[in-house]
Amino acid sequence: MLQLSSKMRTLSVAFLSALLSVPLVSAKNEPLIIMWPPETPALKLTFEKFRAQGSYSGQSAYLTDVTVVNLTEKQIPRAVFTVSLFDKNKVRIGQGLLSVGDLEAGQSAKFEFQFNSVGIPSTLTLSARKGTIPLRVVSVPPGAALKVDGADAGTTPVMVRLTVGTHQLDVTKEGYAPGSTPVDVGADELPGGSITIELGGMSRDTVEMRDGTVLLGDVISTSMTDVVVRVDGKEQSYARNLVKKVILVERVVEQHPAVLQPASPSQPK
Repeated sequence: MLQLSSKMRTLSVAFLSALLSVPLVSAKNEPLIIMWPPETPALKLTFEKFRAQGSYSGQSAYLTDVTVVNLTEKQIPRAVFTVSLFDKNKVRIGQGLLSVGDLEAGQSAKFEFQFNSVGIPSTLTLSARKGTIPLRVVSVPPGAALKVDGADAGTTPVMVRLTVGTHQLDVTKEGYAPGSTPVDVGADELPGGSITIELGGMSRDTVEMRDGTVLLGDVISTSMTDVVVRVDGKEQSYARNLVKKVILVERVVEQHPAVLQPASPSQPK
């Protein structure tokens, strides 16, 4: 059973973090088109004319529609960009967050982008958000060995730091069935996320061979010379010196109530 925190349920895609600076509007107020990333574009973003929405306490609110096209042949689950706005003197006067998600190959979608500015924007920069997000991994029972994307990451409970994207978590503990799950980290995640993985009891005996082979089945017998195990209904015998470890599963024996037989009629003496 997996219990994912509400902050860890989104898929994410991280692009290059280089800044892309472009003019905010053209002289003819034509739509602004940005290809991201510039070298090998995966997204085409079209910003419509920015519309002033009013001002308050020295700041002006702006709103625009942004059309995003997925140029790749793969789904883009999520991409988050920081949009910074600058005046004609290259001073940053505003900033906003543009989130794009669930774009199939070749699909386009329209989003609203809104930001506050302390002046009239002249240029903008677009950068993909990146970094690492702390995640607490807990197992039931605790004390399981954790691997993240195949690399050892400590013993549960443990705090790990994950980059934006999809990661594979694997936990193992002797005497329990191993557990694994993918975890998707969004670029807009906040610290404090956690995940709990519950390990189930093994339903079969485990025979670990010295060459690394693992057999799951029912151990029929063990002796100083060999181990007999039933795998997929077939009994197989292995030399004892080839076996590294045997883990037996506790089995519950059903108790059937005794059936009382009616007493035979007594014979007359």
